[in-house]
Amino acid sequence: MMSQVLSEQSKAVATFASLLRAHAASTRLLSAQLTADHGLTISDYEVLLRLAWAPDRRMRRVDLAEQVLLTASGITRLLEGLERSGYVARGACDSDRRVVYAVLTDAGLAKLRDASRSHLVQVETYFTARFGEDEPQACDIPD
Repeated sequence: MMSQVLSEQSKAVATFASLLRAHAASTRLLSAQLTADHGLTISDYEVLLRLAWAPDRRMRRVDLAEQVLLTASGITRLLEGLERSGYVARGACDSDRRVVYAVLTDAGLAKLRDASRSHLVQVETYFTARFGEDEPQACDIPD
C-alpha cells in the first residue's frame, strides 16, 4: 500500500525532495561563504537583517524567533553569540518587565552592511545562474 501511494505521488514527492535538497545546498553554500568572509552564519545574517528592518531596530525576542523559524531556546543561543560580538543588545520593555527585546547595535548595523556587500553579490550570482529572468517571481513563496 505504501509503495503504491509513493508511486502515485512520485512526481510530487520527487519535487519536494528536490526542494529540500536545493534549500540545504544553497543554505550550506551561502552560510559557508558568510562565515569565511564575515564570521556570521546565515542565521546570524537573517537576524541582523530582520532587526535592521524593524522599527527602532528592535524586536521582541519571541517575535524574532517566530520570524526566523527558531524555538525560544534556539533564538536565545543565537542571540547570545551576537550579543557577545556586540552586534545585538538586550532591551527592556518599559510597560512590561517580562518582555525582552533584541536590539541591533550600531556595530551590528555596520557588520550587516559590510556582510551585505559580498553576500548579496553571492546570492545574485548563485540564483541568477540557475533561473531565467521570469523564474524567480514564479518561485516566490509568501512568508
